[in-house]
Amino acid sequence: MKTVLVLNGPNLNLLGTREPAVYGAQTLADVEALCLTACATHGLVLDFRQSNHEGVLIDAIQEAGRAQAAGTLAGVVLNAGAYTHTSVAIMDAIKGAGVTLIELHISNVHAREAFRHHSYISPVAKAVMAGFGIKGYALAIAGLAELTQPG
Repeated sequence: MKTVLVLNGPNLNLLGTREPAVYGAQTLADVEALCLTACATHGLVLDFRQSNHEGVLIDAIQEAGRAQAAGTLAGVVLNAGAYTHTSVAIMDAIKGAGVTLIELHISNVHAREAFRHHSYISPVAKAVMAGFGIKGYALAIAGLAELTQPG
């Protein structure tokens, strides 16, 4: 069985209490439970992580690239939080690792502040998911499952 790495960036540990009008009332634990169900539905194993530290996220992306090259990883779902709009280093890690990655945002970043409209990650992502709330995680996992199907 292949694994899906769901990687969450800074401040996502505050889900449920941080701006619930924007991000909803669900917690990161709720997101993890939803991802576990989605992975089980598609015959995948979940590796779920969160870090507020850019270097930790980069290490995880590089690790994911090695796992995908070894055939054990289906891909990555990355909600990089604010690093989406600021981190050339995360973009470089995705490119360098050669990992299949879906960029995910809980809110529709294009309907928010102008600085959120630019993503360093989008150009190196296989797909971008935004505005579906936490259900976007399940949709992204389904997308990775579809991408890993033979033929």
